Amino acid sequence: MTSQSPSSQYIIVGLSGGVDSAVAALLLKQQGHHVEGLFMKNWEENDEQDCHASGRCTADDDLIDAQAVALKLGIKLHVINFSAEYWDRVFTLFLEEHKQGRTPNPDILCNTEIKFKAFLEHAMELGADYIATGHYAQKKHDALGYHLLKGIDVKKDQSYFLHGLNQSQLEKALFPIGHLTKPEVRAIAQEAEFRNHDKKDSTGICFIGEKHFKQFLSHYLPAQPGPIETVDGKRIGQHDGVMYYTIGQRQGIGIGGLKDAKEEPWYVVAKDLKRNALIVAQGHEHPRLFAKTLIANQLHWINQIPSIPLSCTAKIRYRQPDQACRIQAIEKNQAIVSFDQSQRAITPGQSVVFYQENECLGGGVIVE
Repeated sequence: MTSQSPSSQYIIVGLSGGVDSAVAALLLKQQGHHVEGLFMKNWEENDEQDCHASGRCTADDDLIDAQAVALKLGIKLHVINFSAEYWDRVFTLFLEEHKQGRTPNPDILCNTEIKFKAFLEHAMELGADYIATGHYAQKKHDALGYHLLKGIDVKKDQSYFLHGLNQSQLEKALFPIGHLTKPEVRAIAQEAEFRNHDKKDSTGICFIGEKHFKQFLSHYLPAQPGPIETVDGKRIGQHDGVMYYTIGQRQGIGIGGLKDAKEEPWYVVAKDLKRNALIVAQGHEHPRLFAKTLIANQLHWINQIPSIPLSCTAKIRYRQPDQACRIQAIEKNQAIVSFDQSQRAITPGQSVVFYQENECLGGGVIVE
């Protein structure tokens, strides 16, 4: 693999307060680069869920951890508020997709619009040569341009969330921990005596964090109750709003104690938006949960546009093992993806991401 950058560059690291970005900054400094950190505040925390009883909020805790890392490394820390950009470029679309009954993945837009756009642009204005993040991914450069590769740690590989990056973004991006496993990263952080070496990985909505999802979404999208029906059309309950549910969901549907019903759990298998109906079926292996094909649009290719039809592998969700498939074009920005094996809970709004061995080719948004 070619080197990611020449020596002694000015690099700004996105310090999130987590252990991964902390180690990324440490490694770059050890390599002799001029390193600075940048903490992004992208969500205005203004409700009780965001804050402790002490009045201190999640982002405050993260900032304290980022400041501690910067102090330990002796580097400058910039603190920038991208809340307006996040609302306009990520959260507005997030809400619109849910309103249409789809289940979007905001982490992907966070990367393309905030971390590798707003942050990148700000870093370039400061005169930086590169930005760096704590993503578990790698890149290489050859005569065809820049290529995005999986991180070495198969359990933590984040190329799925980075598939929307383009050539100019990849050119200026560094992934210093992509060749490491998570245990190795934590060991380096502990040896460096970072206070966050054993900090729990962040989960939940990008930059917003863990929420009671239905309650959080209801602040922005008013409930529109409707019928819950079986695949045979029998009404068995009432839902709170189809936007609150996702395909394959089991918990929190609100079905229970039905007479003459089998003991198997219920799963969401479809949404009838015209009738505002939630369709459910019993059993983890119910046929309605499985399909061998999907349609994707908003196709994006990181490097060269491949010759289609194309045989490759794909993931329809993060951490899913690669699935053998074939891509066939419908029109310029839309394709049918056919899998060798049936896929469970294909979810409109989520992303299908394509690979050839270790390289992430790009992806698209699942339509159906």
